[in-house]
Amino acid sequence: FENFVVGKSNELAHAAARRVAEAKDSVPFNPLYLYGGVGLGKTHLMHAIGHAIAANSPEKKVLYLSAEKFMYRFIRALRFNDTMNFKDQFRSVDVLMNDDVQFIAGKDSTQEEFFHTFNALVDQNHQIIISGDRSPTDLEGMEERMRSRLGWGLVADIHPTDYELRLGILQSKVEQGKINIEPRILEFLAHRITSNVRELEGALNRV
Repeated sequence: FENFVVGKSNELAHAAARRVAEAKDSVPFNPLYLYGGVGLGKTHLMHAIGHAIAANSPEKKVLYLSAEKFMYRFIRALRFNDTMNFKDQFRSVDVLMNDDVQFIAGKDSTQEEFFHTFNALVDQNHQIIISGDRSPTDLEGMEERMRSRLGWGLVADIHPTDYELRLGILQSKVEQGKINIEPRILEFLAHRITSNVRELEGALNRV
């Protein structure tokens, strides 16, 4: 969390992520659903939550993976007739983080399995954190019951960054890397690159 620069575009998502990370004996939102465009900090926040929980509650079992990897593990379990172990693995965790959930849109069998995994964890009062590129209601190819489940808890969007936040991110990266770059260059980059944080970081590396 200390490396995440907070601005108006991401303050709700950041506050929600901190609350989930700091909750030891409760589940404040289930699921916490983060959504926004590429390179805006969704994965960063998910990793920050995972690291904070691992540090504060080392006894908890935390599992992070992309929706794509969830699907491929499920396919492998079907192929080798190992679905019971698959179910045990995913339904026994204290915290499940699933990144880019839009990947399983249109993949009915994977959605079915994820739906049952989701319900099993909620029934145990275990935390679920999910990210997507759009809100649950806008996920095309996702079953209605799955969209409904994804919106059960807190849905927090991350908007594109504004100039002040982009400049703050660049200044933070410079301080972390102990790089000597003139302020006017950082200001130029913050004005010029408006797409996402990854583009900003890439431009900084090229300076």
